[in-house]
Formats: sequence, C-alpha cells, structure tokens
Amino acid sequence: MDRDERVEPLGEAECLRLLSTVPVGRVVYTEHALPAVLPVSFEVAADGRLLLAVRRGSTTARGLDGTVVAFQADRLDPVTRTGWSVLVHGRADVVREPEQVRLALRSELWPWTGDPEPLFVALVPELVSGRQLLPAGRTAQRS
Repeated sequence: MDRDERVEPLGEAECLRLLSTVPVGRVVYTEHALPAVLPVSFEVAADGRLLLAVRRGSTTARGLDGTVVAFQADRLDPVTRTGWSVLVHGRADVVREPEQVRLALRSELWPWTGDPEPLFVALVPELVSGRQLLPAGRTAQRS
C-alpha cells in the first residue's frame, strides 16, 4: 500500500491545540435515523472537553444530548494544499449545571446562527486523531 509521504499523523495534545485555533467545526450526529452534519461554534475547555454552542430547542440540540457524536475541524490552504484536519469522537451532553452554563456564557461562545439564548453541549473526547498535510517536496518524518 502506498503511503502519502506528505501526510503526518498528529498526537492528541497537538490535535486539541490546533482545535483551539479555529472557532467553527462540524458536528456529526444522527437525525431521523440519518447522519447529519452541521457547522457549530465551539471552543476547547481547559479540561479538554469541546464546548459546542447550538440553538436552544433545535433538532440539533435534541440530537446531541446523551449521544455519541463525531466532530471535525480543519484549517486548509487550497493554494498550497497544506493544512491540518482533526477528528474527535465522544459522548455529547447538554450542559445543565448552572455554574458551567454561567462560565460558558462568559466565554462569548454563541451559536453559528447568532441565537440570543444559546444552549451549550459538552463533548468529551474519547478518540482523537488528526493529520497534517505538508508542503510538496517535504515529507513526514517517520520514526
């Protein structure tokens, strides 16, 4: 099997660091027994959880609560064909604890649609993977 020498796998710590550099990602969940993908505003909390902001009362909010989801974010440059992509799998739960909600509100994290009453969903990463696409002519360092 040929391996793309321009693709370098990323460790979990580096993946979480890279996620903290972008404000929007895509959450993948099940809606009406079908896969659904939606862009969401998010941030990486100090404890490593991803905090997603969604519209209160939305089908997305209902579809995320208490389920296993996937989350993907990236930063890609179409001109140089370089960048990175991170994929996280884990359990998502609506944040209900009042102190946690207050902290989330202070973070200025709002749903992508600008809803004045956001609902916050915490995603606990269980599987984290990522890869970096290196510039042409540069190869990944393999050990």
